[in-house]
This record gives sequence, C-alpha cells and structure tokens, in this order.
Amino acid sequence: MKIVVCAKFVPDATADRRFRSEDNTVDRAGVDGLLSELDEYAVETALTVKESGDPDGTGVTVLTVGPEQAADAVKKGLQMGADAGVHVVDDAIHGSDAVATSLILSKALAKLEADLVVFGMGSTDGSMGVIPAMVSERLGLPAVTLGSEVTVEGQTVRIRRDGDTASETIEGTLPLVLSVSDQANEPRYPSFKGIMAAKKKPVETWSLADLELTPEQVGGSSAWTEVVEVTARPPRTAGTIVTDEDGSGAAQLVEFLSTNKFL
Repeated sequence: MKIVVCAKFVPDATADRRFRSEDNTVDRAGVDGLLSELDEYAVETALTVKESGDPDGTGVTVLTVGPEQAADAVKKGLQMGADAGVHVVDDAIHGSDAVATSLILSKALAKLEADLVVFGMGSTDGSMGVIPAMVSERLGLPAVTLGSEVTVEGQTVRIRRDGDTASETIEGTLPLVLSVSDQANEPRYPSFKGIMAAKKKPVETWSLADLELTPEQVGGSSAWTEVVEVTARPPRTAGTIVTDEDGSGAAQLVEFLSTNKFL
C-alpha cells in the first residue's frame, strides 16, 4: 500500500504573521513557518496504519506544495517516521487559491499513484477544510472525511465521525481520500533516532512542468478570490486599573462592567 500525506507549511502562530504589501497574500517566505499542527494528526494516522498492517509493504510519503521553506513541513513528517517526501515548488504557484491547490495536489497524487491519501481536517492558516473533497473529486475517488477514529482492514477504510449530537460510522474501499480530525490520535514527537534517520530519506522536488501544468492554471492570476485590502490590527490599549483604597473597589468594578455592557 502506498500512503501519501498531504501536509501544509503554515506561518508559525507565535510569529509575526503578515500579508505581502505588493499583492495582499500571506507572507509565507519572509516569516517563520512549520508543519500545520492539524496535519500532524494526518501523519500519525498514516504511520499507525503502516505499523498496524504490513510495515514492510507499506510506504508513507509526505507531499507538500509551497515555497522553498515548505521543505520544513516534509522534514517534520520524515522525522516522525514517514519514508519519503515530495515538495512541489514553483514561483508561479504563489497566490494560488483552494481550487488551484487542489489541482496541483491531484496531479502530484496521480503521479505518485497513491492508494490512500490522508489530510488533516484543515489548515491552521486558511481553516477552509475543503481541499480533501476537491482532491477526491478531481481524482474520481471516494472521500471519507473528518474521522475521529480510523481503522484499515484489507481494502476497507472505516472511520467514526463525531458530530454534535451523534456519531457516524462510514466505510470506503481503497483507493480513497481520507481526512482526520484532531481527535483521531496523539501525534508522536520525533525521536533523536528519527531526526537523524530523516536526513537520509529521499525527498523529490517537482515543478509545475513535472506535473504537466502551466503557470496560467495556478497562482494569483487564476484565483477565484482576491484580498482587496488589509488593515493592521490596532495596538492593544492600556487597561483600566481599579484601586480599592477607600473600600469603593467593588462599586467601581460594577460601574465599569455595567458601562461596558458586560452585565
């Protein structure tokens, strides 16, 4: 079985995230980034499927699309235990929306001849969660999505999807597209052995030409959406300090809460 995990390189939430002034797109090259936290659950799912089935006959490949720095997302997946990586990088990809991203991923997945494609439930930057369904449509494969629990038996993939009022059990037959929620497992931390082993694992770099795509099919010029204007978040103002020197602190607090309609 060939398992491919689609992993996204996202800006670090603790870093100074910003938009590029020239085109109002997210600055992915000029800020610190990392593998999207939600995609770590996808990597863990793939590794668990491999370990619980036929470890010698199952390979896990981490696939990412993004700038040169996105190689860090692949590296994290390899350190966790994946066997190989593929990084699709091309200047023309910049500004691509979900539609173009799904096109690039589907072309890469077809080239990889994946049996099981695994996604996280969304990305920590865009938070759209639509790419798994788009990719499954482009590949003509069934999709079982938002799995809180995943089991693979032979050619059957079974998930439990937890909703607000009920849980569903859904099955599909390989090949298929799978997405998992952040309740599916507990992603492992890379061990020292895994970090060292990752340095020797193969990573391929593909361009749009390798996928038989043209720049006109992707990028900001073909996007269906556009960010027209960006306004910086205003700086945080100083708070109100309530002192209780004469026993009136409680009354001051109630007045503050009432004035600001917190009561």
